Amino acid sequence: MINLFSLKKKQEAAKEANDGRPPVKKQSAGELRVQKDISELVLSKTTSITFPNGKNDLLNFEITIKPDEGYYTGGTFVFSFSIPTIYPHEAPKVKCKTKVYHPNIDLEGNVCLNILREDWKPVLSISSIIYGLQYLFLDPNHDDPLNHEAAEVLRDNPRQFESNVKRSLAGGYVGGHHFPRCI
Repeated sequence: MINLFSLKKKQEAAKEANDGRPPVKKQSAGELRVQKDISELVLSKTTSITFPNGKNDLLNFEITIKPDEGYYTGGTFVFSFSIPTIYPHEAPKVKCKTKVYHPNIDLEGNVCLNILREDWKPVLSISSIIYGLQYLFLDPNHDDPLNHEAAEVLRDNPRQFESNVKRSLAGGYVGGHHFPRCI
C-alpha cells in the first residue's frame, strides 16, 4: 500500500530544499538540444532572433531576415519556429508570418525547404534552417514551388518576377493578392 503521507512529506522537503520554490522542471532532451543550438547561433547582420513568449520558452521563437542582396533586398521577413519536444528527431515547424510573393512560400506562410521535410536529419540544427531560409531569398527555386504562379513567372519571365517582387514588397497587388508593405 502506498503511504500518501510519506509522499507529501517528501514533496514538502523538496520544496524547502529549493527555498520554498516549487521543484525545477526537468528539461527534455529536445529542450536541451534547442538550448545548445541557440547558444551556438552566429547570426549575420541581416538576421535576428526574438522570443515572443520570453527567454524561458526556447521551443517557440521568431527569426527575422532582412536580405541585403537579390530580389528581396530591403524586405523584412519574420518566421515563427515551433520546436517539437522530440527535436532533433523531428524537424521544427516553420511558418513565414510576413505575406510574401515567393515561389517557395505560399500565401498562408508555409515554407518549402527540403530540410524541413524529407531531408531532415537529427544532425541538422536551427542554424541549418536559418541558412536555408536566407538562401531562399538569395536564390528562389522555381523547380519545387508552393506558390506555382510565382514559380511560373520566375521561370518564364525573370524581369516580370522582379517587378512583381518589388510591387509586393512596397505594399501592392500581385495576381489579385494584396501584400502588406515590408520594405
